[in-house]
Amino acid sequence: RKRNNAKYRGGGEEKDSDGFAVPSGGLNGKKLMKDPTIRTDFLPDPERDAQMAAEKARLVKEYVAEQDRIRNEPLEITYSYWDGAGHRRIISIKKGATIREFLDSARRQLEPDFPEVRGLSADSMMYIKEDIILPASVTFYELIKTKARGKSGPLFHFTAKEDIRLIQDVRVEKEDSHAGKIVDRKWYDKNKHIFPASRWELYDPNKKFDTYTIHGSEVTTKK
Repeated sequence: RKRNNAKYRGGGEEKDSDGFAVPSGGLNGKKLMKDPTIRTDFLPDPERDAQMAAEKARLVKEYVAEQDRIRNEPLEITYSYWDGAGHRRIISIKKGATIREFLDSARRQLEPDFPEVRGLSADSMMYIKEDIILPASVTFYELIKTKARGKSGPLFHFTAKEDIRLIQDVRVEKEDSHAGKIVDRKWYDKNKHIFPASRWELYDPNKKFDTYTIHGSEVTTKK
C-alpha cells in the first residue's frame, strides 16, 4: 500500500503516520551543521538589530543630554557699548543664549549709565564681534562649537585682551580676542562709511578668513 509520509512524535522518536521511524538530524539521517567559514552577519537578525537600535538610542540620548548641559553652562562676555567711544562691561549669560537674548540682557545692564539705551529694544541694537555683525538668531553655543572666525579674531572667545593689533595666522589658533561692540542700529546707519563701522560685514558661516587683520585705530574709554 502507499506509504503515508505524515509525521508525528511518539516514544521519544519521530515517526510517520504508519508508525515507521523517521531518521532525525537532516538529510539522509546526517546532522546538518553550520559552515563557520560562511558569513551570515548580513542575514536578518531581529535580536541583533534590536540591540543595535537600543545602543544607538542610548548614545543619541547621551549626546543630547551633554549638549543641553553645555548650553546651560555660564559664559562670561566682555563687551563694549560703542557710541563713538568704547564703554567696557562684563556680563554672564548661558552658552545657549541667542545674540538677541544677550543684547536684551546687556541693554538692561547699560540702562542705568546710558539714558539713551532705555528707549531701545534688542532688535534696534547690534552686536559686532571681530568686525563681523552677528545675526540675532545665532547662539553663542553655535559659535563655540563651530570655532567660528571673524576678520580680526576668533568668534568663539569672549574675554578680551586690551589690544591685539597685529596680523595673525588663523592656522595657529589664538585665544586672544577683542571685546565685541554693541551699537545702536541708528548709529551704525549714520556711521557705516566711517572706521570702524566701515570694516564691519554680515556674518557668513561659509566664509573663511585666511588671516586676522586689523587696521586703523580706536579709542577705548573705560567707565
